[in-house]
Amino acid sequence: MARMTKDERLAKVSDEAHNRFDAAYSACIAEREEALEDRRFHSIRGAQWEGSYGDQFTNRPKLEANVVGNAVMRVVNEYRNNRITVDFISKEGDEYDELADMCDGLYRADEQDSRAQEAYDNAFEEAVGGGFGAYRLVAEYEDEYDEEDDKQRIRIEPIYDADTCVFFDPSAKRQDKSDARFCFVLQGMTRDAFEAEYNESPTDWGRPNLTGGSNFDWSTPDLVYIAEYYVIEEKRETVFFYKSIDGEEERYTEADFKRDEGLNDKLAAIGTTLSRQKTVKRRRVHKYILSGGGVLEDCGIIAGSEIPVVPVYGKRWYVDGVERFAGAVRYAKDMQRLKNMQISSVADIASRSSVPKPIVTPSQVAGLESYWADDAVQNYAYQMLHPIDDGTGNLVPMGPIGYTQPAQIPQATAALLEISAADIKEVLGSQEAGDQVDTNLSGKAIELVQNRLDMQSYIYMDNFAKAIRRGGAIWLSMASEIYVEPERKMKSVTEDGSTERVTLNRPVIGDDGSLEDAADLSNAKFDVVTDVGPASSSRRSATVRALTSVMGMVADPQDQKIILAGIMRNIEGEGIGGLRDYFRRQLVALGVEDPTDADIQAAQEAAQGQQPDPQTMLTTALAQESAAKGQKAQADAALALARTEESKAKTAETLAGIEIDQRGAVIDAVTKLRSAGTVPPQLVGTR
Repeated sequence: MARMTKDERLAKVSDEAHNRFDAAYSACIAEREEALEDRRFHSIRGAQWEGSYGDQFTNRPKLEANVVGNAVMRVVNEYRNNRITVDFISKEGDEYDELADMCDGLYRADEQDSRAQEAYDNAFEEAVGGGFGAYRLVAEYEDEYDEEDDKQRIRIEPIYDADTCVFFDPSAKRQDKSDARFCFVLQGMTRDAFEAEYNESPTDWGRPNLTGGSNFDWSTPDLVYIAEYYVIEEKRETVFFYKSIDGEEERYTEADFKRDEGLNDKLAAIGTTLSRQKTVKRRRVHKYILSGGGVLEDCGIIAGSEIPVVPVYGKRWYVDGVERFAGAVRYAKDMQRLKNMQISSVADIASRSSVPKPIVTPSQVAGLESYWADDAVQNYAYQMLHPIDDGTGNLVPMGPIGYTQPAQIPQATAALLEISAADIKEVLGSQEAGDQVDTNLSGKAIELVQNRLDMQSYIYMDNFAKAIRRGGAIWLSMASEIYVEPERKMKSVTEDGSTERVTLNRPVIGDDGSLEDAADLSNAKFDVVTDVGPASSSRRSATVRALTSVMGMVADPQDQKIILAGIMRNIEGEGIGGLRDYFRRQLVALGVEDPTDADIQAAQEAAQGQQPDPQTMLTTALAQESAAKGQKAQADAALALARTEESKAKTAETLAGIEIDQRGAVIDAVTKLRSAGTVPPQLVGTR
């Protein structure tokens, strides 16, 4: 079978990708459109009157009391008050805890450098508002303008309007989409920008070769859509395990033998033998750029073994085999619309005059119109009307025919206002207990009230924690392939926000005396976990309250000092950064906190620059002299032992020689006696 050309392969990729996109798009477009409507509903002025609701109030007031918008912002603010981050935990025990802590610091540094909070905030707000959000991880060169610098860093970027541009494999059932085989990320461009970027026109595409036609319009009069297409590729690979002459097992892959054709001979030359082999699966991610006309760019294999797009859900269900999701807005929209309609009707009624107005004939006010019109301003003592002709020529003095009545608010409208307000509170959760704080309540009581309010938004926090955990797993798979340069120095961020420098893949001497790489991420295997804490206050504040309550129960002065340092380490306020650093150093000195590399380096520099006093110098000299004498005594003892062993060896050699000489004499004597026929009975059988 002839091998496909590059163009044929890309054409096949294009057909498969477009068919996959149509399947993913058709499966969830109804949910995505409703999610977009929800986000517009709570965030855009006037969107609550879109559609048939607004048509009924044409030329009438259209007021909005945006209660659902405030509810969304409350949940978002609770998240921003308690950021969620990942923690890497070793799968193999305490041996790799130091490397896990290093991964934590590198992850926080990548978050800081790429301003990941913007990506998190956008994804979380879209999930709370519409039910679905997303962000992505990308690998970029540290310096794109330096052709000699190949070092890359991982960036965390936002994906805006994720409900209209991110589409996963519809057969994936897991919430984090870790089981998805492919993913699309759409991006709209103007026609001019597309033609300038890719040097082709959408009018030249023709009809893509799609089964049943496409449900998505890739080209409109205003925009042209392109898509990042991520697809998982799996292949089987044989891993060979060799055993060296010292019993250590070494692992090699087929790729290793292809890169080094003489590897097999080298292993045989040093006595390394094949002990076993195993067939394993390898995952990799292939990225393409698509348009409606085909593949625009083959980006090749990207870093990591996971699709670098993280979905974020507000609430999520599977019903009738279809993935469905919603945010805080979906089920409050009807009550919000009803409330808007009622307050608009009341406003329309109130805008009419509440003062009864006289009803007269035109002839009664002819020439007197200005007096009646200016009465509200001039406050005349009286008003005049012309008499009415009775039809026979006689004038009949008569006042106004009647008076207008002020508009009355219908009872149904008043009742609906109360019902809609109560129903909105029921759907969104009442905040009255949290908004009004009684000064007589204890701090514990207030905390209990706030915890109850937190549970109303806990599902959003918990689902976002799942998304953050997925992002950490993707980051780890990318870091194990990117952060592999020998002795690469990188920025790390500690848990308290301070920065330090770490060195990856640095050579160290292991416990067995062999040379090995420390801080090697290429084979790092970690579990990724997250923690969702109370949303009522920051973790630092909760820690301060807990330590303060314990302080009075501790009698030991040393323990009190440690607890006080812990309180000062977690207290928040402006201008106390130096104070917090001081108490952190105190905790390090007391052995409560582990020292960082920066602490160790600072201590070494301080020790080198410090001039000891004479007494210290004398003590050090005496200690060195004593140590030298001890080493000399050990050397003399070792020499004496060696001489003793040498004497024993010579003695054994001498005895062995005597035994051999005697044995030879006996054999010679026996031989002579045999020849003479006079062998003693006890020597019969001697050879």
